Parts: sequence; structure tokens; C-alpha cells
Amino acid sequence: MSSPLNAAAQAARKIIYTIDPAAPGPDCTPEALGFKAYNLARMAALGLRVPPAFVIGTGYCISPEEVTPALWSDALARMERASGLKLGEPRRPLLLSVRSGAPVSMPGMMETLLNIGLNNATLPGFIRQTGHPRLAWDAYRRLVAGFGEVVAGIDARHFEADLDAVRASRRGSDGSDDGTEDERSMDFAALREVTQLHLQTYQREAGRPFPQDTAQQLAEAVGAVFRSWNGDKAVAYRNLHGLDHGMGTAVTVQRMVFGNAGGLSGAGVGFTRNPSTGEASPWVDFLFNAQGEDVVSGRRSAQGHEALATVAPAQWSELVEAAATLERHFGDMQDFEFTVEDGALFLLQTRNGKRTARAAARIALDLWDEGLIDAATALQRTAGLDATALTLRRIAASDGAALQPIATAATASTGVVTGEIAFGEDFVQRRSLEGTPLILVRRDAETRDISALDKADALLTQHGARTSHAAVVARQLGKVCLVGCEAMTVDETARCLTIAGQRYSEGDTLTLDGNEGRIYAGAAELVDEVPQDLLARLEQLRSQG
Repeated sequence: MSSPLNAAAQAARKIIYTIDPAAPGPDCTPEALGFKAYNLARMAALGLRVPPAFVIGTGYCISPEEVTPALWSDALARMERASGLKLGEPRRPLLLSVRSGAPVSMPGMMETLLNIGLNNATLPGFIRQTGHPRLAWDAYRRLVAGFGEVVAGIDARHFEADLDAVRASRRGSDGSDDGTEDERSMDFAALREVTQLHLQTYQREAGRPFPQDTAQQLAEAVGAVFRSWNGDKAVAYRNLHGLDHGMGTAVTVQRMVFGNAGGLSGAGVGFTRNPSTGEASPWVDFLFNAQGEDVVSGRRSAQGHEALATVAPAQWSELVEAAATLERHFGDMQDFEFTVEDGALFLLQTRNGKRTARAAARIALDLWDEGLIDAATALQRTAGLDATALTLRRIAASDGAALQPIATAATASTGVVTGEIAFGEDFVQRRSLEGTPLILVRRDAETRDISALDKADALLTQHGARTSHAAVVARQLGKVCLVGCEAMTVDETARCLTIAGQRYSEGDTLTLDGNEGRIYAGAAELVDEVPQDLLARLEQLRSQG
């Protein structure tokens, strides 16, 4: 599956590319920069607000011996001069994100690190620079935890335990909570306490202190992101989709913008159209006072765009306009990430969005009607979509009475599945061989479950957003997906879940209704809904083609 590159092709991918508002140059190709950075350059050229960045090309992914700080020293110096900030400078520190990006979209399969450049020396300067001690301590604790997980290989549960310990210490003597149950609402004193615990956890679990040298932080972060190309989940994803293992990933180093700056700040992921139904309206998940990883990691449940539109209507209008610009330029439904920092909107990424079969048909037909694509492109995007592929299953009423759901959740991918609850990959592998429909249940929506998800028929999670990476992958695989079922408590060790006091164990049957976002105990009678109007429009397109 890996295709060796000749020397000239490999050399062409070994570039350091600076992203700026100028039109992309000849070196700016998806093969060299990865699609994420390539599209970042295109967004900057469109006049959209993109944080400054430089890219270490995909050719270096297979040349780890060349990936040293000398490689990016000139590009980093240019970024420092342009910003008036400097990596490791105690008074005016530059903080960076380090992101992956392959020549094809692999959502959530490789790593990202945020807030590189914070340490005990730069933290006071960052507080003076921003006037925001809560932001500084929140960014520092995120850096230590993220670096520990990605670079040092520390289980994230150790850092979650630190958060739990601080939450517990701040509860009232009667057991009531003082409002710090969510770290996004913790004050700076609580976050400082969390950070100190994280630093202790890092040293205990890694066997060495958290690196205070910011140049070392950046070098180790870049190396970890390149290594994630060969991580288990990335390899499994490429095997699943028949992708070339020789492509490699690029690494983008970008100036940080902060959705956790309080006030009108937050992070979100959106689609320019509904990826489940194809409806022509933006479909956005957003968290106030958060960073992007909170949304896409699958460990937090997010709000829909209604909250952003209500609280920050000017920023919402700007986002809708930016989404329309992206769609016109790229000629397809886009999946984009963004940050709002103190009222300013920044675009961090865009790519063609994963979608269900029914959404694929409607989006292609609508874009053709709107003149954004021609008939040949619409025909190509709808090839193979027939009545069977587009039929949607719905739950039928029983004896005229509507079934009563046991819980509701956010719909990330439509359809209906009745199947056995599955927690362990061993159970999934064994029961799928027997042809048993399976519902993979998880506390968090995480991409590490891709092998089990591939063989299951649906995904149900306690936490997570509709736009988390795992939900995107589930939708791409055609799996029914419900996320953020906060009424559900999951015990993955005991392999059981609890809803409304009722315990359900591995092997018990549930029905997920991804059309309505509902969960039912046991099996349900299903009926098929054939989209005659959509089929008629497809026939019209094909008759003209």
C-alpha cells in the first residue's frame, strides 16, 4: 500500500513554507504541505483571518534525523519579528500550536499540541501581556496535560484525576458544588492548583520533570506529531480506507489564538451544510471559554450554534459569511474549525466535510442548482447513490402508540439501529463475526476506537460533540451515531451503562434512532422511508448528463 517516492519527488516535499495573505506559490501543494496547511494558505489568500504559521513539509515525516530546531529557525524568527513576540521570552512570550496534516483528510488520527511556549518563567509575562491570569493558568495546565499525553505517553486519566481532586476539594461541606464542576468555570486559583498537580503527575508518570526549555518543548512537540503518523489509530485508518502509508504528514506551527480568554471567546467546529441531511444551513458546535481540542476530542459535550448566535450575533453573522466564502471557493460543503478570541473570529482549518449518503445527494444537487458546480461534478459526486443507498430507516409506532425513549442525545449521523451493547473490542470482534448488529458504547467519543467502530453498526457516547473527530469518522463509515447522552452513566470497566436507574450490560439490546436523537430499550419495529423527491432530482440530473 506504500508507494516509494523518487528522489526528486521526496525533495519537493521537503520544504518549510510560511503562510501569509499572498497568493499561494508553486511550492504550496497538498502533497508537500498536507491538505490542512494547503487549505490554510488558500483561506489566508481569500482574506479570511488566519493566525500566522509555517509548515514543515511531509517529506520530513520519513526523515526523522533531519527534524531538528535548525530546520525551522528562520521561519520561527520571521514569525517572532512579525508578531513582536519571542518563544521563551519572559516578558513577551510567543505561544504556539503544533498540528498535523496529511495530503488526505484523516480526522483525529494524528496529534495536536497547544500552548507550546508556556513555562514557569514565561507565565508571569503572559499574564502581564493579556491581563488575564485565568487564561494563563488554564493554558498552562492544558499544555502540561496535553504534552504529557502526546509526548510522554501518560494516560489522560491521571490528569483527569487531578481535575477531580481539585473539584472535590472545592465542594461545600454538605457535598454541594460551588460551580467549579466544569474546568471552564474554574477561577485562576483553582486552575493554578490543577497545574501544580499536573506538574507533579507529569514528573511521577514520565520519570522526568515537565520541560521548562521552550525550544525543547517545540522540538519534542514537532517530533511527536510526526511520530503520530505511525500511531495505531492512524495506521488502522489508512488500512481501513486503502490510503498510502508513504504519504506522510506535514506539521504546522501556528501562533496561538485563545478561545479560553473569557468574555466573547470560545472554540467551535462547523459544517457549511448539515452533514447528516444535507440541509443548506450552517451546522456548528461551539463551546464558550474553551480551546478547539475541547470540541473535537470527544471528551466534552458542546452547544449548538444557537447559543453562539444568541450571545454573539455579530460573530455569528461573520461566521456565516465566512462559511459562504469557503463554499464558493472550494465548491463543496466544508468542515471548518474556528476560534473566537475576545470577539475576533479566526479560521484554523477547512476541508471537504464527511457526510451521509443522503446528504451527499442533496448537497451535490443543491450546489448544481446554485451554479457552484457543473453537472459533470454533480454526477461524479452522486455516482452509485440509488434507492437502496438513500433509503432511511425509521421507527414504526407500535399498535398506534409512540414508543417511549429512555434517553435523548445529539445526532451526529442519522439512521436507526437495533443491536447489542458492546464495550470491548474483543466482544465486537467475536459478535460481528456471528453477524450480530452491535452498538459500541463509550464514555467519550474518541478516535482510538476506530477498529471496533468499523465492525459495529452504531456509536453511542456519554460525552462528546456532533463534530468531534470520532463522530466525523462514524458518519464517514455510515454508522448511526448519537453523542453527548448526559443522562447516561458509563462504566467501561464493568461493561455496563445506567439510564434512569436502569442498568444495561454488554449484550443487552438497545435501539438508537439517529433521526430523532432518541434511545430505546430493547428492539423496535422499523419501516423504510424512500426519498422519492431526491430520487426524482437525481433522475433529472442523470437525464441531462
